[in-house]
Amino acid sequence: MKQSIWLIFLALFISCKQEPTKTYTLQDDVAFLASDSLMGRETGTENELMAADYLVKRLKGIGLTPAGNAGTYYQTFTFKPKKDPHQEVQYTKASDSTITGTNVIGFIDNKAAKTVILGAHYDHLGLGGEGSLYRGEAAIHNGADDNASGVAVLLQLAKGLQESDLKGNNYLIMAFSGEEIGLLGSNYFAKNPTIDLEDVNYMINMDMVGRLRESKVLSVSGTGTALIWPQVLNANNQGFELVLKESGVGPSDHTSFYLQDIPVLHFFTGQHEDYHKPSDDADKLNYEGMEGITSYIMEVITELNDDDKLAFRKTKNESEEVPRFKVAMGVIPDYLFAGKGMRIDGVSEDKPAQKAGLQKGDVVVQMGDSVVTDMMSYMRALSVFDTGDSTSVIVDRDGEKITVPISF
Repeated sequence: MKQSIWLIFLALFISCKQEPTKTYTLQDDVAFLASDSLMGRETGTENELMAADYLVKRLKGIGLTPAGNAGTYYQTFTFKPKKDPHQEVQYTKASDSTITGTNVIGFIDNKAAKTVILGAHYDHLGLGGEGSLYRGEAAIHNGADDNASGVAVLLQLAKGLQESDLKGNNYLIMAFSGEEIGLLGSNYFAKNPTIDLEDVNYMINMDMVGRLRESKVLSVSGTGTALIWPQVLNANNQGFELVLKESGVGPSDHTSFYLQDIPVLHFFTGQHEDYHKPSDDADKLNYEGMEGITSYIMEVITELNDDDKLAFRKTKNESEEVPRFKVAMGVIPDYLFAGKGMRIDGVSEDKPAQKAGLQKGDVVVQMGDSVVTDMMSYMRALSVFDTGDSTSVIVDRDGEKITVPISF
């Protein structure tokens, strides 16, 4: 009888013993978010909600408190799909013709007067659609770099901050929905915040941080939005080849916070041939590079832990200066290229550039009569052409100047 009681007690002890908390790696988070089972995480779908539920589980496991609506980790927003690409999205009540996106928000409350917002979008293109650069039948766009990479770094930062003694700020951790269709989730939060935006010190955004190159070139935008940004970024640099861009406006979620007069930074490792294609998969990411970026951002946050609240500065809106195009070359520019000209990072099939024989790695130095010294001069040169026009393009290919005719 005594032996039976002992066995029952032992069984109860084992059943009540908690499983050890899983330690998630960058690879773990990317593997789930960029898996075929989520079908590309398109905004408003059940697949996006599966991703949102995973993120809630992760935030709970790290120890963050809910900071969404009604005591939850979720902030939902409903909108009607745009029929005109130039139309502004209107948020509305749910109906048969609307889509509902879901932001996921957690909070680290250090009882501080200031709050830092860290964010990354977790939605992607589903099976493709208008945003896809893939020409073929519908296929799952897993978006490993865009932007499972940013979310994975976000979660590692959340864990690091929760376990740290950096108590000079509170930390709001946000995974945005609706970025791919117009920064909708971050825009909605900025206009319907769950915290007082007057208390926000600064915002850091990670979007496409998974493809750090051997050259370790890292783009950081928004460096003009606070006077101290260049100093802090350079002082804590961990061997990156930094490309600092002042503008607080760009095609990612930091823009929504800049427009609320909040200093911002946006980290980005550059576009590539898999951008917005089904081939943007988890096995192509540079996880060691992502670890380095995570560490770098933690150093930046640490540097500012005891500082006063950053003063916001307006920057030149570079997007307002971008010329309108009637034609396209069909290339992916290398936005991290620091040399003279516009370096081609990818060539699309059946487009003018491919038909003209241009290749990845070519540096466009002249188009027609216009000298090309950077991205802006390239765009100005391209903007003068109409469909049916022809011109010549001079490229630098491995040190040799080559002139090719091109037709639009």
